[in-house]
Amino acid sequence: MRKGIDVEDVTAILKEILKKQKKPIPLHEPSFCGREWAYLKDCLDAGWVSYGGQYVAEFEKRLAAYTGVKHAIAVVNGTAALHICLKYAGVKADDEVLLPALTFVATANAVDYCRAVPHFVDSDALSLGIDVKKLKAHLQDIAMLKDDICYNRKTMRPIRAIVAMHTFGHPVDLEPLVEICNEYHIALVEDAAESLGSYYKGKHTGNWGRLSALSFNGNKIVTTGGGGAVLTNEADLAEEIRHVTTTAKLPHKWAYVHDRVGYNYRMPNINAALGCGQIEGIEGFLESKRALAAKYQRAFQAVEGISFFKEPDYGVSNYWLNTLVLDEAYWDERDALLSATHREGILTRPVWTLMNKLPMYCGCPRMDLSIAERLEKAIINIPSSPHLGVDTNED
Repeated sequence: MRKGIDVEDVTAILKEILKKQKKPIPLHEPSFCGREWAYLKDCLDAGWVSYGGQYVAEFEKRLAAYTGVKHAIAVVNGTAALHICLKYAGVKADDEVLLPALTFVATANAVDYCRAVPHFVDSDALSLGIDVKKLKAHLQDIAMLKDDICYNRKTMRPIRAIVAMHTFGHPVDLEPLVEICNEYHIALVEDAAESLGSYYKGKHTGNWGRLSALSFNGNKIVTTGGGGAVLTNEADLAEEIRHVTTTAKLPHKWAYVHDRVGYNYRMPNINAALGCGQIEGIEGFLESKRALAAKYQRAFQAVEGISFFKEPDYGVSNYWLNTLVLDEAYWDERDALLSATHREGILTRPVWTLMNKLPMYCGCPRMDLSIAERLEKAIINIPSSPHLGVDTNED
């Protein structure tokens, strides 16, 4: 058993696992190994590269089939998807929206786009997502129901929604969260931007809230270059969102008539074509990523002071970003480890700065964030691209 963390030792472990890779090794890059080129060429040959063409509807159909959600609406990016989810969850100006402080900034930004107020909640060490038990205690302390609307009794603003973000692909504990939402009449929105291919108790993430958001940025498991999607099981809601994300234009052969303020959020055909090719390979991507995660887990299990983060028992993770967690005694070694790996061309990174520490959100309401604060100091993400797990057999 190694005693403590030796930065050079940890770097050597990563170098050994990744020894066959060309430097620098990105944190996560896409894999193109299917019919992506053929679908893109078809778009170019046909001239349908923007909103027209067959691939947007086809990509939406494939997303719905894969996730088990009845309707998918493809949009330009995951932030746009989350903005629309919040809008149709009923979030209005001066409402509060509960969301984890430990998240990517787009989650909070989407709340701000609605002119609402982020209300930051803590994370747990089991899932890296919302700490449901602490959230329940927090709501018991600050929430009150009036006319079936939940209010923050300290600010007297409605608490309209909660965003469950599945951090690095690890599912939040959703069943007790749904119970809290039902008890307090709070809409549940899943930020599933990182969790395509992840399951909670046998059901794909994105099935638990009325609305959910996906992302297909270049660093996601399935990419469309840039892109996202709104998921819902309600047909009327899906049709409404499809309309409003296409600038609310009424169908007509030539007239440009719009019946409300809409959003130019629809995914272009050429991006959807790339997505069709990508989603055909998703099972292979997931198999490779889980194999890579298993190799990392084996390699770090004997290293004292550092652990590999594993999926919670109730779920199956896509292991979008593999994660090392430093014991408290070694938090001050984090930046040295990041520097050492970067010198070797291994592009590790820390977790995001907590949202409540950013200048635009530092005055927002929040609960005790002690676990998120600990995780912020402890987490290091390591290279997680699907191709890194293609050959994970020991030499």
